Amino acid sequence: MSSLMGNTFLILLLIGAMLATLVALIRGVVAFLKTTEEDLKNAGSGPSISSQKQNKAMMHRVMFQALAILLVVILLFAARG
Repeated sequence: MSSLMGNTFLILLLIGAMLATLVALIRGVVAFLKTTEEDLKNAGSGPSISSQKQNKAMMHRVMFQALAILLVVILLFAARG
């Protein structure tokens, strides 16, 4: 019975990680779409605020995606044993 509870908990964590990945992806795309021509031409003074938002959102996406993959691996190992 505790194995079932553990798997249920891992599945809920996996769903949460997948939703967080989706939200981070959408936020990154929205930040990308809000990029203005001024942001693109302003190359001399470092990264723009828009670029920083895009990078932050995509780094979060990668982190949540890695977490989801790790949870899938753990679930597969739990199902085998």
